[in-house]
Amino acid sequence: MKQQANLIRAGQVIEHEGQRWTVLKQQIITPGKGGAFIQVEMRNLKTGNKTNERWRTADTVERLMTDNKEYTYSYTEGTNMVLMDPETFEQTHVPLELLGDSAPFLQDNMTIEVDLVEGEPVAAHLPATVILEIVEADPVVKGQTAASSYKPAKLSNGVKTMVPPFIETGERVVVKTEDASYVERAKG
Repeated sequence: MKQQANLIRAGQVIEHEGQRWTVLKQQIITPGKGGAFIQVEMRNLKTGNKTNERWRTADTVERLMTDNKEYTYSYTEGTNMVLMDPETFEQTHVPLELLGDSAPFLQDNMTIEVDLVEGEPVAAHLPATVILEIVEADPVVKGQTAASSYKPAKLSNGVKTMVPPFIETGERVVVKTEDASYVERAKG
């Protein structure tokens, strides 16, 4: 399906120069002189190579239609995640690299949404937030104002984040899987 280049979004799968690519990042750039263009960072689905491509906003690209399917994460085997289809209970191997930077947030029995093109996995998405425990948090510095003072902390999966001063070691917090940012204290 043809679409204008300025409608490209991260996570889409496009066909370019006879190859299939998954879009990682896109940015519309408007220079001071001349027309606007879109810069797209994408990864080749077969080779895994990354590249940057620029199109004018009026150019068209071939977007491939993807099917979304939900799986339940079982375990990791080498460089693959072993996922189970909740309806048929069949196991599927999906490359761990499809998760990108959010891979450390993978948890047992988590529901993962996988994008498929002609039955081949091209992208995987975790839930927007997860609940993790703080295993290490700096002490509160007296005299700091509460408005914008965040302190560094380490989550149970090893990822570092910034949390408000009232969060202490051992507390469970909700964090975003896309950028490891603190959302709130976990309820219950």
